Amino acid sequence: MIPACAEAPPGISIRQLSLRVGQQQLFSQLSLEIAGGTFTALLGASGVGKSSLMRVIAGLAEPTAGEISGSDGLPLAGRIAWMSQQDLLYPWLTVEQNVCLASRLRGEKADREWAHHLLARVGLARYASALPATLSGGMRQRAALARTLYSRQPIVLMDEPFSALDALTRARIQTLAAEVLAGHTVLLITHDPAEACRLSHHLLVIGKAGIESSPPLAGQPPRAADDIGLLRSQAALLQQLTRVAG
Repeated sequence: MIPACAEAPPGISIRQLSLRVGQQQLFSQLSLEIAGGTFTALLGASGVGKSSLMRVIAGLAEPTAGEISGSDGLPLAGRIAWMSQQDLLYPWLTVEQNVCLASRLRGEKADREWAHHLLARVGLARYASALPATLSGGMRQRAALARTLYSRQPIVLMDEPFSALDALTRARIQTLAAEVLAGHTVLLITHDPAEACRLSHHLLVIGKAGIESSPPLAGQPPRAADDIGLLRSQAALLQQLTRVAG
């Protein structure tokens, strides 16, 4: 396991958040607490505002009103890592250089020892000097996961990071992500109820009326795909998504 940070990671506190994109009001006075040190999945129909909310949390967009901070009352700036649907690896950089990108952007010396540790953890130790074009899609996502962890941030935001992968590769990387991100505060956007139930401690469903929680999940992630509790939770979550979308 890779430790998230020296201290317990903060949760995310959203207070009285309102957000308008163009002419569309996505949220009005939304208040929400995302538990620290746990994996939370956010699901909902396309266009309902999941990615917009994540961008506000990440500090990439300004809300119309309200505020977001850590559960410790401190700003989130400088404590967030982001993993997107696309791996976004720079094709002219080696895998190791891509993993160390945060240091390069800050003008700092790369922590190669830490980068090699992460590459070993995600099964890419042999490919540190390879270019992204030589890797499979799953290998590229593993490199992106190592890059996400490189900056040692306690909060990780993930916007459908596994959706472009085939089913077998996705299952393997889901398991890897659950293991290496244990102890972090993780918010995952996904359209896949099975993925949400397999990886998460908490489930949130977003609709036009706001955000609602799902019943607690039994056991600890990553859950086996054929776990009876997971299958029941998946069915209940799908029903909830259908109701909220309707």
